[in-house]
Amino acid sequence: MRHSNVRGEGAPSRPAGGGSGAPGEPGAIPRPRGGGNGPGGSDGPARPGRPRRRRVLRWVSSVLALLILGTAGAGYLYYRHLNNSIRTDALNLGDTKLGGSRPNAFGQTPLNILLIGSDARDGDENKALGGAKDTFDGPPLADVQMLLHLSADRSNMSVVSMPRDTLLKMPKCTETTGKVHPASRGLVQTNESLSRGGPGCTVAAWQELTKIPIDHFMMIDFKGVVSMADAIGGVPVCVQQNVHSLTKDGKGSGLKLQRGTTRIQGEQALQWLRTRYGFEDGTDIGRTHAQHMYMNALAREFRKNAKLSNPVKLNSLAQAAIKAMVVDPGLNKIDKLYDLSMELKKVPTGRITMTTMPWIPSPQDGNRVEPKPGEAEALFRMVREDIALDGKDARPAPAASASAPASPTAPGTASTPAPGSSATDTALPPPSSDPAAAPNRIPIMVRNASGGKTNPQPTVKNRANDVVALLARKGYTRAMVDKHVAAEDTTVVRYAGLDQAGDALSVATALGLPPTAVERSTDVSGVTLFVGKDWRKGDTVIAPPPPPSKAPDSARALNGDDEAACMAIQPGFTW
Repeated sequence: MRHSNVRGEGAPSRPAGGGSGAPGEPGAIPRPRGGGNGPGGSDGPARPGRPRRRRVLRWVSSVLALLILGTAGAGYLYYRHLNNSIRTDALNLGDTKLGGSRPNAFGQTPLNILLIGSDARDGDENKALGGAKDTFDGPPLADVQMLLHLSADRSNMSVVSMPRDTLLKMPKCTETTGKVHPASRGLVQTNESLSRGGPGCTVAAWQELTKIPIDHFMMIDFKGVVSMADAIGGVPVCVQQNVHSLTKDGKGSGLKLQRGTTRIQGEQALQWLRTRYGFEDGTDIGRTHAQHMYMNALAREFRKNAKLSNPVKLNSLAQAAIKAMVVDPGLNKIDKLYDLSMELKKVPTGRITMTTMPWIPSPQDGNRVEPKPGEAEALFRMVREDIALDGKDARPAPAASASAPASPTAPGTASTPAPGSSATDTALPPPSSDPAAAPNRIPIMVRNASGGKTNPQPTVKNRANDVVALLARKGYTRAMVDKHVAAEDTTVVRYAGLDQAGDALSVATALGLPPTAVERSTDVSGVTLFVGKDWRKGDTVIAPPPPPSKAPDSARALNGDDEAACMAIQPGFTW
């Protein structure tokens, strides 16, 4: 990997493994009291690395391209000729394949898209935007990683950013050429994933950490950022005090704004997105919060700016985005991008929630971070279980009982199948009601899946027979053993047709399973109970504790309609 002694603002952080950088250096997470390297307190050489001044540009390119797709999608019908310009790469290079998002009990499927900002310094346009020349054409880093979750009913959207300095265990990744990158023995900085075969390894790393199935990725560099900001007519941003991002030794983005709200575009928009010195505590975490504000403001501008109805402008914006974008094969056509844009467009800005993965300073390296125990997993679980992060998820939980099953009522309206999603191609609109049959009239196949997927154990012998007997005692006398063996970490009831939804809910409720354990699937022909690793013995499923109803405070949630959001200014950077 190429290194540089120049450490300008906006440059990407370096992989962990060398000496720790000074707390005041770009991208450094403040070191706990009593330690710290650099001038006046060095206990080792500063880590060599690559300049930071381009990292944020990749982030905003991802955001801008996605928002264009999501709010001006109809214009893409004019741009089918761009199909041949779309570049693709493998979706997942890891060994763990989660199979994509599954439909909920109503046949609606959520959608998870990983936005990757590459720091690649290739091509004349990228090189002209700044950065040290010794990093040109070097191996890229995934310096921006944001998971966008579109809810199954399309009522809300959640975005989770992972700090680029996060230390993780990297999974084994195998390139399409057959080259193998072994799993890391220790912790590795997350942005190194991109150099382990491409974006498919970044996807693999996210899935290993979060257990969230990722349906698509979009990897963007920063070409076209200025033209996009100009085309929209600028984006309103706010600072609590006058700010000038410039240190005494000349480091900083150069952003200079007066207190209050300013509409920024062009070079100034890039400065905002690069700014680290001057925002909050001067760390990359503060810069991420500024980027969240920009993204939400940009989304609002796209929704209301009539100038974007101009097909000429849309064409230039589309071409800039397409040229700068790499996607997985599931998004390799303009039609598929258009379908995706129509799904994203359904979400009102007031139901977009931007968050940052809860983190703690790494015990291994205080200038790096690790997922915060408990709270990071709580955030990931909410995404896995399709729970809105804003706490406004009013969707009723369908209930049923063995004696008098309730009729599930579908929240919202039917959603269009997500492009490239395996289980949604045959999905139908959810039913308005589906009364369950009497327990003794519901045929049930019971499959032994007690070995589990994660850290698998030996399958419990005759476990399906035990559960069939239990169901018979509860009145479900048509339950039968399915001799096929499966592997599930948690017990789940799957059904094929919408006329079986009420029956599946009835079975789940009789066993004490939560509504989230009911899924529509094209992999079964009728109501099928998969007895998972969480129910290896006994008559009672050990249900997990209920998930949180709102993102933890440490995730710093920002609502898309929050026009009052205003960046705090770091002491010493006012004028």
